[in-house]
Amino acid sequence: MANSFRSYSAHRGGRFQQSGRRPFRGGQQSHRRAKTQGIDVSRFINERPVTETEAPYVPTHRFADFAIDERIKENIAQKGYITPTPIQDQAIPQILEGRDIVGIANTGTGKTGAFLIPLLDKVVKDRSERVLVIVPTRELAVQIQEEFNDFAANSGFVSLCAVGGANINPQIRTLRYDPLFVIGTPGRLKDLMERKALDLSRFNTVVLDEADRMLDMGFIHDMKYILSRMSKKRHTLFFSATLSREIEALIGDFLNNPARVSVKTRDTAANVRQSVVRLTDGKAKLDMLHDLLIQPDFSKVLVFGRTKHGVEKLSKMLRERGIAAESIHGNKNQSKRQQALSQFKDNRVRVLVATDVAARGIDVADVSHVINYDLPTTYEDYVHRIGRTGRAGKLGQALTFVD
Repeated sequence: MANSFRSYSAHRGGRFQQSGRRPFRGGQQSHRRAKTQGIDVSRFINERPVTETEAPYVPTHRFADFAIDERIKENIAQKGYITPTPIQDQAIPQILEGRDIVGIANTGTGKTGAFLIPLLDKVVKDRSERVLVIVPTRELAVQIQEEFNDFAANSGFVSLCAVGGANINPQIRTLRYDPLFVIGTPGRLKDLMERKALDLSRFNTVVLDEADRMLDMGFIHDMKYILSRMSKKRHTLFFSATLSREIEALIGDFLNNPARVSVKTRDTAANVRQSVVRLTDGKAKLDMLHDLLIQPDFSKVLVFGRTKHGVEKLSKMLRERGIAAESIHGNKNQSKRQQALSQFKDNRVRVLVATDVAARGIDVADVSHVINYDLPTTYEDYVHRIGRTGRAGKLGQALTFVD
């Protein structure tokens, strides 16, 4: 991977050159310019990944060691998994014991396997068990559904992915088959409940995944409504990337004497090199993006924009310039969004332009770059955006356009 991580600036030839200067260091003027939407832009710069200096995590288990059904172990082996990630290593034994869990971990750490594997074993051993998984976005629900299909291969178990933007009638029909797992977003789950299609009285296990994001998106009342329809004597698993007073309050309301598992060491991944692209006079922003995307090491790129309309327009303009690009945003129905994501995963398009609705839900291997074409609204949004690259221990690159 090319070492093109310093701050970028355009020169007259229309190409980008690396700036030897350490951007946004010193000077009163540069410090003022670095303040954008309440975020200090110097936080977008980390040019020295430290992966190589960090001691690797040594798990205390192998998947073969866990007291889970042999058929689940076979499916895990089929995926090529031998040793668990830190969150899996620490959380799975606690969940198998039936304890409530608070898991604090960054994105891309294997959280989905950490709860699906023990809960699938739980259902295998007691077919009366039903599991509800609540997530903030459609994309994340679909990702979890795909993981479930892998871990539950050849079991014949029925699950439901209940999300908005898709026809509700097939979801209602699937509920008549009494699925063992229901994975969904708060709004659609509440809709199904109000239609009397989803009865939570038999669901004694619930997973709240990316609870901090659900709080940010205003789903708190829906979450409380859904949980109020479940038994108070339930098994609750709570996962979040951050801990705030609001999150601690939810933990106190929703969980019973939970075990706490934290594998988060920093806000942003240590192996993501972060730089800025400085917008210069006389150079169109779109041209600057184009000049980056045609460089050979920009092999699989996620570009973030602020608005649904802007994202759609940008992807169209990139296609007109001969760049294979697609878009994903809230104005697209679920089928179109999933189609765009599949094309990106399968390398049929090289660039995916997205709004923040996708920041939490996209789990795609080998994303070489994340480009913040529009600045994120909050630093937390920035963290979740750039978490799409540098996954599974690989180096990733994040570039942010700034004035």
